[in-house]
Formats: sequence, C-alpha cells, structure tokens
Amino acid sequence: MQNITAMPRTIWTGLLLGLLLAGCRGMISSKPPVHPNLNMDFQEKFEAQELNPFFADRRAMRPPVPGTVPRGLLKENTPFYFGKTADGAYVERIPVAVTPELVARGRERYNIYCAVCHGQAGDGQGIIMRGNYGYTPAPSFHDDRLRNVEDGYIFDVISHGVRNMPAYGHQIPVADRWAIVATCGRCSAARTRRRPTCPRKSGLGFRENKRDQSSG
Repeated sequence: MQNITAMPRTIWTGLLLGLLLAGCRGMISSKPPVHPNLNMDFQEKFEAQELNPFFADRRAMRPPVPGTVPRGLLKENTPFYFGKTADGAYVERIPVAVTPELVARGRERYNIYCAVCHGQAGDGQGIIMRGNYGYTPAPSFHDDRLRNVEDGYIFDVISHGVRNMPAYGHQIPVADRWAIVATCGRCSAARTRRRPTCPRKSGLGFRENKRDQSSG
C-alpha cells in the first residue's frame, strides 16, 4: 500500500524536475522568456502621443491640473515676484536691498532693454524717439508722475508692458527687473536733487560719474 501511494509522488516529482530542466535552455536565445505568471511584466499602458478612448479629447497625455506648480517654482514672495502686496496694491518700495552691485546690474540691463526708447539718462530721448520713426513718445522718469509712482508699478510695467510698450517679463528675470527699478529710482532722485548723476552722453547709465565730476 505504501509503494502504491509513493509512486504518484515520484511521478509528479519527476515531471516537475523535467519542467524545471526544460526551462533551462543552456544557451542564449532571442525568444521571449516563458511567463507563467505575467504579474506586472506586461501591464496595459499608453505611450506618448497615443490615443486614449477613455477621455473626451482622446488624448493619453493629460495637461497638468489647473493650479499645478512645478517643484521649486512656488512664488510665495508676492512683493518680489509680482511687485504687489497681499491685498493687490503696488509695493511702495523695492523689496530687495539696494546695493551698488544691484544698481550696476540695473544700469547694464537698462542700457540693453530700455535706453533705446527711454534714453540713457531716463529722459525719454532714446535713439528710437529721436529718429522720427513714428513711435509714441516714451515718458521721462524725471516727470513728477513717474517720480511719485510706486516701485511696484514700474516693476509691473516692465513685466507686462503698458499701452504701446511691450512686456519684458519673458526676457528679463525678476531680480534684473528690480535692479532696473532701483536704477530708475536713483536717476529720478538724482535729477530731483539736481545732481549730475544721470549723464546724458557718457553712456554710464544712471550712476554717478565721479571721475568726470572731479575733472570738471
């Protein structure tokens, strides 16, 4: 009786060993492996640009959820990134420390992006305005209206443009926009004090040319 029950076990064990040995081909093969349990080796998915009938627009690639913020780009500092307070009003003063390095950077950026219209002295007499090209005259930063506006307003105009002036937010980084604001404010204040800190023809932007003053 024991021999009879032991024989089926021996047969099943032999068959199992045979299947295991058959799975070991002993050589490199280009045929796909045998997967008795597919598990997640072959899961259903969509490749890029494929159709997906589940959605109404049939696009497998979905746009980001509205309000999604990329990692590292959360602009929580509203005064710095938008030039406005939490209430939506323009900030009165530039929200960064105004240093000589910041003004120098602003002068450089101003001469690149702004001086062609507003002039290197900020008087609205840039080469575009003096060339009779039919453009709307650029305002002067020495006018009372612009001397008294909030720094956040100047930042917003640089970012989004105003009237015929295009937006420069896509070209000028946020920190450089504030540097330009600092430069414009320095020029307006200098002209108000009647100090020659905004030379018209020296090409030095809005900073004081001490060497010219000492020699003059």
